[in-house]
Amino acid sequence: MNRGNSQRREGGRGLRWLAWLGLLALLAGCSREGTQLARIRAAGAITVATRNSATTYYEGPHGFTGLEYDMARLFARHLGVELNFVVPDSLGEILDLVSEGEVDFAAAGLTVTPERRKRFRFGPSYQKITPQLVYRIGTPTPKDLDHLDGVLEIVKDSSHEELLRKLKGEYPNLSWTSDAELSSEELLALVWQQVIDYTVADSNEVAIDQRYYPELRVAFDLSAPQSLAWAFRRGKDDSLYREAVRFFKQIRVDGTLAQLIERYYGHIQGFDYVGTKRYLHHIRSRLPRLIPLFMEAAEQTGIDWRLLAAIGYQESHWNPRARSPTGVRGIMMLTQSTMRHLGLKNRLDPRQSIIGGARYIAMMKRRIPDRIPEPDRTWMALAAYNVGFGHLEDARILAQRDGANPDKWVDVKKYLPRLSRRKWYRRTKHGYARGGEPVRYVENIRSYYDILVWYTERDNAPTPKELNLPELAPIL
Repeated sequence: MNRGNSQRREGGRGLRWLAWLGLLALLAGCSREGTQLARIRAAGAITVATRNSATTYYEGPHGFTGLEYDMARLFARHLGVELNFVVPDSLGEILDLVSEGEVDFAAAGLTVTPERRKRFRFGPSYQKITPQLVYRIGTPTPKDLDHLDGVLEIVKDSSHEELLRKLKGEYPNLSWTSDAELSSEELLALVWQQVIDYTVADSNEVAIDQRYYPELRVAFDLSAPQSLAWAFRRGKDDSLYREAVRFFKQIRVDGTLAQLIERYYGHIQGFDYVGTKRYLHHIRSRLPRLIPLFMEAAEQTGIDWRLLAAIGYQESHWNPRARSPTGVRGIMMLTQSTMRHLGLKNRLDPRQSIIGGARYIAMMKRRIPDRIPEPDRTWMALAAYNVGFGHLEDARILAQRDGANPDKWVDVKKYLPRLSRRKWYRRTKHGYARGGEPVRYVENIRSYYDILVWYTERDNAPTPKELNLPELAPIL
């Protein structure tokens, strides 16, 4: 009897243990289901804090764009969720939103610093930048931070503020003001306008903005190169962070990251002060009378008129009577045979030249394989416009044979220059070509286009009607 009661008690304890094990398993399952990554997938959306700037996220002529935008969009696709952006008014607010868990992470061109590491968990580095002291021509060039002759203003809560606090011990005369309302780009504009004397900006921002404000100069670097990375909230739950690590490993290995960096920075090479000044002058002096012609060509072909204008500037500096030693002439520098093929007659007529050039570029784009997406499709079409479609195909074949991707401009532009070397061109169908020229050609046009987009959106370029020009008869 007692033994029976004992067995029942043991059986009861066994059932209770089974119940506890089941409950623990259920709780463990709930814990897994309750991770940040699981919640994001269950909600079907991820929320990211960013900032408006040319290096992160902005609205371009064809919709939202920017390096951070593209990477975050790919990450959301990787997770299988929708992407929501939050754009706070200041850098400090971005950091606060992450630390308070109001957003899932920040993709805002954030520099990884010792102080920030205490507060955030940073993902893999995707780009290196260098903080630089910037001034304008005419302002005394400083030798070091102890001898600044004027006002130094920086962004509040930025990595630059942390860096200057550290450098203060080495340069006791160093002083600055911090602004929570203005961005780094806005401070660069104030330096150019001579409202302030100096600011600190990252090297990638300086490289972009010097094309718009050519009088900006770099006095010196303030540190060794630093890493940019996404910022995640610190805590026990690192599920989203670990997925981001996997994502960056994937896009690094498959070449996507290199392609994105090339898209936004590949054409920003050595700064040409004289050339940039001349271009900005010609935008004001030569371009206005040609705008309706480029717009008409855009309507016919679907190509952004500013891209057509950038091509025209690369070809002739918008000189309708331009002539090259090879015999091409006019704004778009077309041959007589090309004009005849397009059904046009007079290369020196600006309208016919622009219409002809636009049609020829559109024809080149149609020949590029459909699987190649934008913007690579356009860059390859421009390379073909310059060097010939056959030579472009030769470079793509060389890339493919070498294990590179023939559908990515970042790879193809490495192989085009090889067409001028016998070791390579003897293996191609179309032989020798000055392959370095189409690379420079495309990169110049990309930069001219960027500047023109910035200039026209800032100044609200006039439409043909606003210019009060006569109606244009159709070209058949």
